[in-house]
Amino acid sequence: MTVSYTLKVANSHFGGFSKLLFRWKGSIYKLLYKEFIVFVVLYTVLSLVYRCLLSAEQKRLYSKVAQYCNRSTDLIPISFVLGFYVTLIVNRWWAQYTSIPLPDQLMCVISSNVHGKDERGRILRRTLVRYANLSAVLILRSVSTRVLKRFPTMDHVVEAGFMTQDERKKFESLHSDFNKYWVPCVWFTNLAAQARREGRVRDDVALRLLMDVSGRGACGHRDTAAGPASPIPAPSAQELNLYRAKCSMLFHYDWISIPLVYTQVVTIAVYSFFAFCLIGRQFLEPLEPGQEGELDMYVPLSTLLQFFFYAGWLKVAEQIINPFGEDDDDFETNKLIDRNLQVSLLSVDDMYQNLPPSVKDKYWNESAAQPPYTVATAAETLKPSFLGSTFDMRMCEEPEQSQPAEALPSSPRVHTPLLTRFLAAASPAVSIKNLGRGGRAHAHLRRPRADSGSPSPRSNRPEDPEAVAAIEEEDTEDEESQASEPLMPGGPLKAPQLSGLSEGHKKEPPQIQVKAPSSESLSADGQAALEL
Repeated sequence: MTVSYTLKVANSHFGGFSKLLFRWKGSIYKLLYKEFIVFVVLYTVLSLVYRCLLSAEQKRLYSKVAQYCNRSTDLIPISFVLGFYVTLIVNRWWAQYTSIPLPDQLMCVISSNVHGKDERGRILRRTLVRYANLSAVLILRSVSTRVLKRFPTMDHVVEAGFMTQDERKKFESLHSDFNKYWVPCVWFTNLAAQARREGRVRDDVALRLLMDVSGRGACGHRDTAAGPASPIPAPSAQELNLYRAKCSMLFHYDWISIPLVYTQVVTIAVYSFFAFCLIGRQFLEPLEPGQEGELDMYVPLSTLLQFFFYAGWLKVAEQIINPFGEDDDDFETNKLIDRNLQVSLLSVDDMYQNLPPSVKDKYWNESAAQPPYTVATAAETLKPSFLGSTFDMRMCEEPEQSQPAEALPSSPRVHTPLLTRFLAAASPAVSIKNLGRGGRAHAHLRRPRADSGSPSPRSNRPEDPEAVAAIEEEDTEDEESQASEPLMPGGPLKAPQLSGLSEGHKKEPPQIQVKAPSSESLSADGQAALEL
């Protein structure tokens, strides 16, 4: 029987877990006391042999061996190996529990979809849920020792009412070298199809159920080779398939164990560690007559606690590696079988179309329903409801921070040092400086202004003040650099001025005299282009 102590730890109080230390059933004391006694006896025997039977020379030799064994314990990674192994075992233990098939969802689907208050309808519903429970019993007989002891033969299964004599003959006539726990699931699908033909199922969900179930794998995933999925998935198909998939997972968990080599490595690591401790943790006499020795306590308290922790950790993994046995904390599979059969038959038989009258509820005329509290829970009404972690932020302490702010288009944005470095190290081909030069060199590619008679579709788009300020700064630097370098008459054009020429002119650059135009001779468009 599973040891449950959930109520004892419902509330945290002083010494809450300390009360659990005095329990015997399911405790670490019951699990480990035999190994602990063996370790204490072996340690005591070695200690007596060292103290009473060995000569001085033998004690000196034993001391050297003990020191070597004590140093060797640090070389065994027992915490890492054992901790990882126990974590794997605990995850597997919980996964096995969640794989136990429960008929709760399936019985609700059967009760709502298979109709008929007559004897035939009742037989169909009870037979369908009985087939589901029979499949669970057959798989649990294969993995659980408790269930196998309860139903050692198929005669016991028939006597318990999970199977009739005719069904047993049909079951035994099917020859297969593998486990036949899935046979009742196939009977379930065929009986559901028969109920559809008889009109007990009033829509096409059952037919799609058969197609869907036949095209799914062992783990509940659809096999793409079986054809396209049904456009209207059947809830009963999905529930039966999940039920069958859980039975299959139990079978595979029982078949595929944790690799034996891993269990052997962990066991050898723990046993060898404490074998070294038996020799190396003895209280030794000093090797030299005048040398000061360690404190002789006779009882190695720290070593015994270490054995209790590490060996107990290994025993925990040993107990839950197969939770379908007969240990104190193993799953109560027989109780689950009794519960599943009782509630499933009750839901599809006594509860079929047996509904209480539908009336107005207590809060019919109330907009906000508030169930009453007892005196013991009245203090909970004083606590405000949780509305979010930022709901209680005080923004009224600084009213100016809550005022709306308008964007200032003329104010330049301050760049961070990292972004400034990035802009300074940008490629020359795409930098703002070369972009401005390219605009002056390619005057014929410049976008026409809005007042030139042909407005651009993007002329009404607001300009980026940051980009305009950067371009103006670059143009100012270019003008200053050009003013500091006088133009030579008849000198060749510079590289930025040659960018707009064709390939043929680049081969033989002509000698063109360039004269800097004055601001008075430029037109309005020219001055605007220069400013841009």
